[in-house]
Amino acid sequence: MTTIKDSVHDHIAVEGVAAALLETPTVQRLRGVAQLGTVTLVYPSANHTRFEHSLGVYYLADQALAHLGFEGQQAERVRAAALLHDVGHAPYSHNVEDVIHRETGKYHDDVHDILGSGAVARVLSDHGLNPDRVAELVAGDGELGQLVSGDLDVDRMDYLVRDAHHTGVPYGTIDHERLVRELRLVEGDLVLDEGNVQTAESLLLARALMNPTVYQHHVARIAKAMLRRGTERLLGETDADATTIRRWDDADLIAALRNCERTAPYARRLDERDLFKRAVWAEMDAVPASLLAEDHDQIRDHERAIADAANVEPAEVILDVPAEPAMAESASRVVVNGEVRRLGEQSTLVGALRTAQRDQWRLGVYAPPAVADRVGEAAIRTLGLDLDGALVRDVRPGIHATLDEFN
Repeated sequence: MTTIKDSVHDHIAVEGVAAALLETPTVQRLRGVAQLGTVTLVYPSANHTRFEHSLGVYYLADQALAHLGFEGQQAERVRAAALLHDVGHAPYSHNVEDVIHRETGKYHDDVHDILGSGAVARVLSDHGLNPDRVAELVAGDGELGQLVSGDLDVDRMDYLVRDAHHTGVPYGTIDHERLVRELRLVEGDLVLDEGNVQTAESLLLARALMNPTVYQHHVARIAKAMLRRGTERLLGETDADATTIRRWDDADLIAALRNCERTAPYARRLDERDLFKRAVWAEMDAVPASLLAEDHDQIRDHERAIADAANVEPAEVILDVPAEPAMAESASRVVVNGEVRRLGEQSTLVGALRTAQRDQWRLGVYAPPAVADRVGEAAIRTLGLDLDGALVRDVRPGIHATLDEFN
């Protein structure tokens, strides 16, 4: 058994298959993958990694299994899945996941190929575990897959607390010990036991508050968009392929960007925090509905049109159209008066948070500071944005600092 001191859960005892998996290169790579990607450019102390988060998810899964009464190989399979649940992450976590998916068809929770060969496959086989069944749990399949990836999963419980701790933002603080203790399986569904509507709401509220403050902070979004653009160009300009990049860590990717002439400017800007600025920051009501449904190629066409209208280089325009707001946690189930109900049907808070999510949604157009005004004006015309619903970057002394917190 190995005991590891953790910043969130104190001491974590790792044993059995998890202890053996801990020493594999696949798991150790996660030490070099930042949990929050470019968020560290906003919150400098947010330097925690996918490795420590994976340990936290393992710990909470182990606690949940004990409360649920699972033992033996079935429990070991879940513990393995919990520790391995993030090994499919590319460098900078979610920041370049869409790029990798377009090239490989794989998201981070599709890990059959990673678990099915090499040191991880050997460890799982040595402990009598089928790699494919572990990979299915990582994807959230089956009764206990919900514990690893579902509406009430221990992944979410750990990252909210851990991200709040490392950023210093208090909104992600939740009673994760109570959440784990109150989990039950009812007819194959993972639910919270009687009397826990507010407990479920706390998870929902924490995620809703952390989203605009941390996960979707505009500086992190700008840096993410620049990193994504650099990675796309790297794939087009070098022999690197998406499958290879998926197995890199953050240092590998930034080094590759520095060493390619066409991507070096992105690397320099990220290294020096010399980021693009918001040229437009538009609310959902200001954006044509058709724009929300457009794919990657159509978005790139819009960027070229904006660049032409602003008389700037295409590389100087980034159009960032987030997905429409979603609230997966509202589908979590809670026992109320002996009946299993979805939180969205039981809690009046859900409707208010959905409205808040929509109000917080923003389309972004980013450009270098020197041309941000021209690009903003061109983007409003080209995209057909409602001027009353769009915020154009204001460069008057004192105003820009107020609008662009931390930027």
